[in-house]
Amino acid sequence: MNNNINIAIVGLGQIGIYLYNELIIKKKDIETKTGKKINIVAISAKNKNKKRRFKINKKIFYQNPLEIFKKQKIDILFESIGLSDGISKNVVETALNNKIHVITPNKALIAKHGDYLSLLAEKNKVNLEFEASVAGGIPILRTIKEGLATNKIQKVYGILNGTTNYILSEMENSNDSFSSVLKKAQNLGYAEPGNPKLDLNGFDAFAKVRILSSLCFNTKIATNNCLMEGIEKIELKDINIANQLDLRIKLLGISELINGQLFERVHPCLVDKKSYIGNVSGVMNAVILQGKPVGESVLQGEGAGPGPTSSSLLSDLLSILRGNIKYPFGIPGHKRIKPKIYNNDNYINSLYLRFEVKDVPGVMSKITKRLAKFKISIKRLIQTPDKKSNKATIVMTTHKTSEINIKRCLSVFKKDKDILKYPTIIRIYN
Repeated sequence: MNNNINIAIVGLGQIGIYLYNELIIKKKDIETKTGKKINIVAISAKNKNKKRRFKINKKIFYQNPLEIFKKQKIDILFESIGLSDGISKNVVETALNNKIHVITPNKALIAKHGDYLSLLAEKNKVNLEFEASVAGGIPILRTIKEGLATNKIQKVYGILNGTTNYILSEMENSNDSFSSVLKKAQNLGYAEPGNPKLDLNGFDAFAKVRILSSLCFNTKIATNNCLMEGIEKIELKDINIANQLDLRIKLLGISELINGQLFERVHPCLVDKKSYIGNVSGVMNAVILQGKPVGESVLQGEGAGPGPTSSSLLSDLLSILRGNIKYPFGIPGHKRIKPKIYNNDNYINSLYLRFEVKDVPGVMSKITKRLAKFKISIKRLIQTPDKKSNKATIVMTTHKTSEINIKRCLSVFKKDKDILKYPTIIRIYN
């Protein structure tokens, strides 16, 4: 690599435009640290004249990002469009085939096509870097690939989505409803203004879990259907009842090997208020790794927003400028094995169950009999009648039971007219 490095940025949304500005103001600093002079020679986005946070050089603007490869000599390309397919994949693929290093924060793309794209990078002896795709500014992927490279990691879990963590924390702090706090998150820029669905339904955290699994366990990215639930069904009453039980609700992403089988999941969990993970609030992310011989490692930091994301993108840039050509997933592609998959039905947990019922005689005994039939024993019971509307909220915590057991047990309640909606289930994390 020569000392003058040409850079292209494709995608000038919140992250792309912030990165563009960072590269301009930190040009000297980057040269001091790496001996390399960077020049932004091409930028691309849908709209040239859109009002942006920072002014762009329109002379280097391309409407069609694929034109850049024909007109410019590029050394490093940043992709921050954020799609899992389409133009995002096309741009990254073209760059790698042209022996151009690629840096991206795009977790959807890596979770879906990471195996294929990493082999392409290896074949062309260039880097595919995606530190910013997981946990914003926390250097979690580099820690796994380099800092903990000789450890045998058994489990990785944590809070991987700042939007949902902010919503759950804010509902508790302000005693405000889900929809009202979501609006607040959108106004503050923590949630997508248009459609925040991928944060709320757990997909964003799940894409990150897939990437973490692959790095931690040296496997190809799993493609099976997994246990993925978001926070859309969590109501303020769940937060308040959890509080009474000295617990707190967190959306956790969890991946581990159980008897050599990969078990990945994302779902709300009730955690102890005194636990470390129970006290990670606001837009913070936290990732906990369990490995041998290192034991438990904890990394915490801001997981959302252009600032933390750009910090990770620039750390990837400096790594490339210093001449670190490395395997995207830490080991050669042909040594990454296809994972054996754990059966979700065998997952065992204590549970929090909330039933909304008509306040009529016999409802409680109907529920408890049904639970007893499936050997699900009740640990604690909270019943709150609403005399005005002749309804009641029944909350139970249970002893441990399997996923398949609870599914079979609760399925019958769908048809029961005294039970007003399908019960809310939150797993209690030990």
